[in-house]
Amino acid sequence: MRPSYPGSAAPSRITAERVVLLDEAGRAVGEQDKQAAHSTSTPLHLAFSGYVFDSERRLLVTRRALDKATFPGAWTNTACGHPGPGERLLDAVTRRVGEELGIGLRDLRIVLPRFRYRAVMANGIVENEMCPVSTAHTEDEPVLDPDEVAATTWVPWDDFSSDVLDGRREVSPWCLEQVRELALLAADPLEWAAASSAALPPAARLG
Repeated sequence: MRPSYPGSAAPSRITAERVVLLDEAGRAVGEQDKQAAHSTSTPLHLAFSGYVFDSERRLLVTRRALDKATFPGAWTNTACGHPGPGERLLDAVTRRVGEELGIGLRDLRIVLPRFRYRAVMANGIVENEMCPVSTAHTEDEPVLDPDEVAATTWVPWDDFSSDVLDGRREVSPWCLEQVRELALLAADPLEWAAASSAALPPAARLG
């Protein structure tokens, strides 16, 4: 039986783009405007990454919009974002995927609860996140928000993961690190077990 997470219901609405700031233990220590938070000295904050598959185990791969503030134009996993203060993690995943790609999700679960990374762009802008990784399935075709997503493609997971790991496919730095960890879980995405909610950073354990 898969563990249930708070946040598997309909997404909540957040009225402002604010991120949850974290200490080294993953506890919430404040909040900040998202744009102001991302700088050459970005504080550690809470985020998420999502990997969405279709019935043929193809991953929905996205290209970030060309005018995004961080890593514009990079090809990456299906969706990324930040839970707003007081927003449940899986609600945030559902919301963001709906906003950016217009798709619904089923079998939404967390598979890498403690993923963390730091990446620096050529201009010095830093990403610095505790970023639980989720997986889900959809039966929908994406309808893109061009302010967020420049393009999409469906890629069989075996091809995507092997190309990323062998350096044949260039992706965002967080996606590269995540694929390395996902490949250790199981070759088949359907076999990735849901993690316990207790394994999440404390700030993500809302409920």
